[in-house]
Amino acid sequence: MTAAEATHLLGVKPATLYAYVSRGLIRSEVGPAGTWEKRYNAQDVQALIGRQSVRRNPENAVQEAVGTALNWGSPILESALTHISDGILSYRGQEVSLLADTASVEEVAALLWTGDLHGWRELPLRARLNLQAHPRALLPAEAFGYALTHAGTHDVTALDARPDALPRQAARVVNLLYATLERHLSLPGAPDLPFHQRLARAWGVPAQADLLRRALIVLADHELNVSTFAARVTASSGASLHHATLAALCALQGPRHGLASLDAHDLISLARRDGPKSALRDATRRYSRPPGFGHSLYPDGDPRASVLLEALETAVPDAQLVHVTQEIRAAVQAETGERINIDFALAALIHALDRPAGDTLTLFALARSVGWLGHTIETVMTGQMIRPRARYVGPATSTRME
Repeated sequence: MTAAEATHLLGVKPATLYAYVSRGLIRSEVGPAGTWEKRYNAQDVQALIGRQSVRRNPENAVQEAVGTALNWGSPILESALTHISDGILSYRGQEVSLLADTASVEEVAALLWTGDLHGWRELPLRARLNLQAHPRALLPAEAFGYALTHAGTHDVTALDARPDALPRQAARVVNLLYATLERHLSLPGAPDLPFHQRLARAWGVPAQADLLRRALIVLADHELNVSTFAARVTASSGASLHHATLAALCALQGPRHGLASLDAHDLISLARRDGPKSALRDATRRYSRPPGFGHSLYPDGDPRASVLLEALETAVPDAQLVHVTQEIRAAVQAETGERINIDFALAALIHALDRPAGDTLTLFALARSVGWLGHTIETVMTGQMIRPRARYVGPATSTRME
């Protein structure tokens, strides 16, 4: 089909179509003799439309083709926590962009764990913990792993599966992570501070506490992403909330998930040093695409990134950083039609705070732990094991010895 036909069916601009071709999603070939036009594979276009439909409206998809199961598709798990539809992200029916304006991290945690935005008053969010048994770590994520492993084994309440105990356990887990970060940075604990202020104090950026509050809220949950699915599978075995969170933390530390922000951080670093055009060329060569751009669930732009960058540009008077990020965004959108995702916004925030690149993962883990625990509680309450079956594609079973 022609470019006009393909873009009409996909509902995208020509630049986006060309981006799909460059990423191998749609095949193209030379058009009729005597013209410069190209033709685009109709089957590839229809297949892409089908995948986009499943990603945007998973509740309408009964089952994808067997070969693509679990790849942005089936199986579909029911959840009452997070809804993504038409470019809007909401927690239990409350739009996240509005929560980021007014809510505290504690309120969002209570909303995800109990369904009550004000339920945080009943949770032990200021619990004091003994961390002396944990070994020292080189990185915060490593320290989180030690703390979760130890607490999951020695916390006497860890395996209390009574419904009213689960939100209290979740609060203890999140408090453990913040206390672990303070210990890792050799700071006295500050259990009486709100979570966002506690992180701002630990990082030495108290003036930007509200920026961190917004980041912690928009990153709190994102449906069945890789790390959250790992938490749910682990919780379905009967493991403790601590160990389910540990499983999620392990899954977070992959380059296609929690570490993706490091690539975006690298792009911004290069752009601040060499200029956006040179940085984009080098980063695209290194990563095969501009890091921090595009999201399968948000073809028209990631709302979390918009919330965070708008707040960042207002709160941080770093004109050079703002100018560089705006130039990168404009260049990529003009060339490919893709918009920034949360990885880019998170990387820009860490730049603005003058924190090391690895703190993108630290912030991601602290924020997403709230969602992991919400999904863990929901899984425990179902009482069901998450155990998919495999479709065997190996050699046929022999009935006799060869």
